[in-house]
Amino acid sequence: MNTGDWSRRRFVGAAAGTAAGVALPACTADAPPEESPSSRAPGAGTSPQGERGRPAGPRPLYLGTYTSVDGGGEGIGLATYDPATGRITGTGTLTGVADPSYLAVHPDGRTLYAVNEREEGAVTAVRLSDRKVLGSRSTGGSSPCHLSVHPDGRHLLSADYGSGTVAVHPIDASGALGERTALVTHSSPPPGPGQQGPHAHQFVTSPDGGHVLAVDLGTDTVYSYRLDPQAGTLTEAARASARPGAGPRHLTFHPGGAYAYLANELDNTVTVCAYEPDSGRLRIGEPQPTGTGAGTSYPAQLLVTGDGRYAYLANRGHNSLTRYAVEADGARLRLLDTVPVGGDFPRHIAFSPDGALLFAANQRSGTVSVFRVDGESGELRSAGEPFASPVAVCALPL
Repeated sequence: MNTGDWSRRRFVGAAAGTAAGVALPACTADAPPEESPSSRAPGAGTSPQGERGRPAGPRPLYLGTYTSVDGGGEGIGLATYDPATGRITGTGTLTGVADPSYLAVHPDGRTLYAVNEREEGAVTAVRLSDRKVLGSRSTGGSSPCHLSVHPDGRHLLSADYGSGTVAVHPIDASGALGERTALVTHSSPPPGPGQQGPHAHQFVTSPDGGHVLAVDLGTDTVYSYRLDPQAGTLTEAARASARPGAGPRHLTFHPGGAYAYLANELDNTVTVCAYEPDSGRLRIGEPQPTGTGAGTSYPAQLLVTGDGRYAYLANRGHNSLTRYAVEADGARLRLLDTVPVGGDFPRHIAFSPDGALLFAANQRSGTVSVFRVDGESGELRSAGEPFASPVAVCALPL
């Protein structure tokens, strides 16, 4: 297995800590805490809305895992968190969803979506009011690792790591998924150094809604597409090349919409990208350090605060979170510091909807760490002992 495959694939082996074997009780019939529209998260891994007012009472937290590895979970983990203290309480498991390694929620907050990261890839919809599984649809590719809901609420976008493909599924009024309307394979440019093929890693919508962008680690390329809102089809509009061997993994936009930040998994860098809404063109800037020293720390994901002042990067190999100051209206990142994540291999990070908390899902230790985010300085402060969750690879707070 080459370096790129090792760094992304789900096999955690002996490195998984004992906490990964902790199982939550079976899913109960209790309804999830009531959700108000103002406190719903726009999706896993996106920037918070910047509202510093904290909702009262416990809030829902959904946890992604692998169900087909030793010590893995039995489905989507169910929990709540205290928005004031960050304390997590497990409430059960939603079974019947295979290898739900990445999660996203519909803009109306009523439906949860999960990838099924298996050789024959699929995506699954779950109604949150009663946690009923609404069904699964094939992605047409293998090992889907990311999904997102288009802001129009009518299309689900997914990325298949194994086959290097991206797909579109329609979403009906109930939140259920229809048959796939688009499937595109990243057949060019040729794979980058050390790669044996394309590896689509993320599929997201630009802030203006005009384009959907696919990040491909295998081809060192970010592809921009136009999504036909009626037919659900994709037309390529532009592509941007990262430096060979960078291994781009995750793209996050600044709230202003003119800039985005790219985490490069294989060369241990981040880059500032200029974005042109009219053309969908992304201009990838010069590589910048992650603050983790020599070698690679397999950067995983970037977040930007709702006010656009700070950015955070999860470093899996270094087991840390890097804090950047965002300057020049988004055009520049300035490295501030790194803090220990309190777990092993932070795969995914997410803000609470009010931006006051940051959650980190630590794959190898099987834990979720929570940090308080200082609204002025952007400093991260641990909110207490990490929460045990089997092979935690995604944390979605609502």
